[in-house]
Amino acid sequence: MVLDRIQQAAFRAGRREEEIRIMAVTKLQPWEAVAEAYERGIRIFGENRVQEAKEKYKQLLPAMELHLIGHLQSNKVKYVPTLFSWVDSIDRLSIATELEKRLAKGPESPRLQILLELNTSGEVSKSGYPSYELLLRDVEKILSLPHLEIRGLMTVGPLSTDTDTIRRSFRMLNKAFQDLKKRYPEVKWDTLSMGMSGDFEIAIEEGSTLVRLGTILFGERRVG
Repeated sequence: MVLDRIQQAAFRAGRREEEIRIMAVTKLQPWEAVAEAYERGIRIFGENRVQEAKEKYKQLLPAMELHLIGHLQSNKVKYVPTLFSWVDSIDRLSIATELEKRLAKGPESPRLQILLELNTSGEVSKSGYPSYELLLRDVEKILSLPHLEIRGLMTVGPLSTDTDTIRRSFRMLNKAFQDLKKRYPEVKWDTLSMGMSGDFEIAIEEGSTLVRLGTILFGERRVG
């Protein structure tokens, strides 16, 4: 059913279904749910909290990508390199710098993939750069950090039932994404992460390449 809805949304937007990847968001889901999603072919998983990820993902399955999608606190940075392959919620230069310092101390390893988070809803309860101008101010400095690789942008849509409001939020992120691609053509801008269980079809219509799905895949959260 989810795949059908993704296919239909992609068709409406004149896109190919293959352009959209699914992330299984496993917040408050047990390892058994992770394993079940893996068996069904999902390889990208997202966790909101470092501590929960440490407890749950004591082993990573082959080809599994584990993304940190929640706000990253400075005191949790030390756990990132050995656990996550992506951090999708970089919202300030200081966190990127802390990650760089930590990665530089470790053994030779692939660069950490990151997304810059932009708050496109204007809701103060949400993290992310509060404006594109502030994000743009930091991009060049973050690009200079040798152990980090920017791959794109991420946002959380507004808490609203108004589709026009949601659509404007996603369009704002895509506009920023396209602008960055023009400004920095040497960067591999390939990931536009927007859309969750309640609004992923709108996100796909507005250009999302990675949708973050939790409830629609797993049902209500099972633990916590």
